Amino acid sequence: MDSTEEKIKTAVITGKHPFDVPSFHAAFRSMPEIDFYPQDMEEFAADVGERRAEYDALLFFNFHQETPGNSGSKTDEATKAALDTLGDSEQGIFILHHALLAYPDWPLWASLVGIQAPGWSVHMDIKLHIQVADPQHPITQGLSDWTMLDETYVVGEPDADSEILLFTDDPKSMRSIAWTRRYKKARVFCFQSGHDHHAYENPSFRHVISRGIQWTARRI
Repeated sequence: MDSTEEKIKTAVITGKHPFDVPSFHAAFRSMPEIDFYPQDMEEFAADVGERRAEYDALLFFNFHQETPGNSGSKTDEATKAALDTLGDSEQGIFILHHALLAYPDWPLWASLVGIQAPGWSVHMDIKLHIQVADPQHPITQGLSDWTMLDETYVVGEPDADSEILLFTDDPKSMRSIAWTRRYKKARVFCFQSGHDHHAYENPSFRHVISRGIQWTARRI
């Protein structure tokens, strides 16, 4: 990273799913170009200090299942209000791993990730061979095919208006592993991988996370 270039201010939004915290944080700390701000969805929605618009990118790593706004609580309404504004600016949006399966009955989230088919199955500890579909895209530039142990999902494939960057032929996974989309004014990047330290410590996984954030934030 050019020493004169500002780090990419990135909100990492979690909630409703446990994860390997030290290994997850270590992955982000290995990326000198990223200034990451981990926070629960409730904290993101509350936006104490009114700084949410200052993030260059929002990375969602949450697994909420109830559609925001249904309960009528103040917290729920705040979440809906915050997420309703996604795409109103060019602020980048990154949907990582189990966040692809969040809010299964909410059309807004389906439009974000580009997967319309409800329902999924999960497979643990899959030795997944990941192949590069587009080696020329800024996110996958310089990346070769790789294999790593990870959790996989069998779920609907992304809509035709998505650009597939990574894929697999493993029958225990959806074929598309990573893809880009547009949502209103925002660049969106979706990446299925990322269950635990087997992924977080993998150099290719870190490459995709870093370059994905840079792309959504319009730095590359």
